[in-house]
Amino acid sequence: MQDKIKIIFFGDITGSLARKTIKEMIPKWKEQFKPDLFIANGENLAHGKGITTKTLQEMVDAGIEVFTGGNHIDDKEDIKELSENTDFKISCPANDSRTPDKYKYQTIDINGNKLTIISLLGRVFIENDTLSSPFIKIDELLKEIPNDHSVIVDLHAEASSEKRAMGFYLDGRVTALLGTHTHIPTADAQILENGTGYISDVGMVGPYKSVLGIKPNIIINKFITEEKIRHELPETGKIEINAVLLEIENNKTINIQHLREII
Repeated sequence: MQDKIKIIFFGDITGSLARKTIKEMIPKWKEQFKPDLFIANGENLAHGKGITTKTLQEMVDAGIEVFTGGNHIDDKEDIKELSENTDFKISCPANDSRTPDKYKYQTIDINGNKLTIISLLGRVFIENDTLSSPFIKIDELLKEIPNDHSVIVDLHAEASSEKRAMGFYLDGRVTALLGTHTHIPTADAQILENGTGYISDVGMVGPYKSVLGIKPNIIINKFITEEKIRHELPETGKIEINAVLLEIENNKTINIQHLREII
């Protein structure tokens, strides 16, 4: 069994430019940081909303082994059919009643170390009647997972208060609580008192000159007109890459570092 493991977790990968950048960044970071595993939030892989078999395979070929989800995870392909017909390692929001059992969480072996990856969806400011409490659901899941597993939780949520509360709720019970969804990285990567790595939001991998990955003028017009719009992603320009590097020992986070590059 390896004494320590290193993991790089990419924030929401948003669209084709982001996927292209991931393929360029993974070899560089593999050489620089020597991680044992790459994980990514994949709910925005396919042109900013949802996942497809093609985009998932593209990212697997690039080196990402496990994907977490969010509120857009099934906007493109039916998630139940995907679970039945493919073998991708996807952790969909476990507190969403639509999530297939196969995607409730993922467990993998890293050189003798067992790692379980769980995705949860927050409920503050997210209107979805298929969601149960993420706090109650994580209690249920942790009863199923052996105590010798490291556990990484992706809480995909709007409110930093909900993520922060979950961090303290799970401190010492999981290895790391990583926030996603807002696409804006926060400057609070830390190790909580009982050994849980925490960040309110990892941020996204997506267009730098954008509003959460979307062309700025489109979002500006939406605020002015209050009309429904069709999201369009920039097709050229700089990309921001946001991720966290976790170093884990004895199922505790011993180092957490936010990684950010603009290329």
